[in-house]
Amino acid sequence: MHTTASIAIVRPDDRGRGGITPGGVSRRGRRSLNADAFATFTDPTVGRTAFVVADGIGDNLLAARAARTAASFAARMAARGGAVAGVLAAQQELLRQFPEQQADCVLVVAVLPAAGQPDGPCDIAWVGDCRAYRWNGRVLHQITTDHTVAEYMRAKGIAPSGRMDHLVTTSTRTVRPAAIGRAATGSSRGRLLLSTDGVHKRLDMVEIKAMLAADETAGSIAEALVDSALQAGSTDNTTALVVDCR
Repeated sequence: MHTTASIAIVRPDDRGRGGITPGGVSRRGRRSLNADAFATFTDPTVGRTAFVVADGIGDNLLAARAARTAASFAARMAARGGAVAGVLAAQQELLRQFPEQQADCVLVVAVLPAAGQPDGPCDIAWVGDCRAYRWNGRVLHQITTDHTVAEYMRAKGIAPSGRMDHLVTTSTRTVRPAAIGRAATGSSRGRLLLSTDGVHKRLDMVEIKAMLAADETAGSIAEALVDSALQAGSTDNTTALVVDCR
């Protein structure tokens, strides 16, 4: 039985990271292994920093390897070319390394501007039901919209069953460029949260807001989010990556 967390961390260059403090936690739920992963990377040429959270589809080693690979490659390419470029790079690498269809994941990518633009927009791209939130000191915004059957049905005015919230309509391996979710924040200042569904589908907006608003470190808040989700009954793997942008 695999019990260790499957976390891919690309060690960033410290240059250009002034005022950016990340903290990430990933824990295995009631699964045979942790198929979640997160990564961060700062490109020394352009000075931008990318953060990625990925969730392997399935409870198997191929899903875990896909999440680790996608997170690592997405972070490196997104820091240089933007969030959508990171998603496409992750897709290309999955298709190159793994012929097996089970090697798949969903992910969310956030790219912060260089140190010379501390209040510039944050570039976000995603596939599936990993999410990005931003706490600006007053209001909590959910930036992403889940790519799930349930969300699709709600948009059509149809009430979905609970299980449909866990069925994604696209993935890193299968997504077409036009279907990649894209967003940008007006400012990067505040606190950013990237999470897998094991966290945010167990915690409501009020709970997430209260934890992000706490006067604690990014790492402490990530740990609190993961612990709270597991205590609330989450059986899935739980990953939270919190980034302070000051």
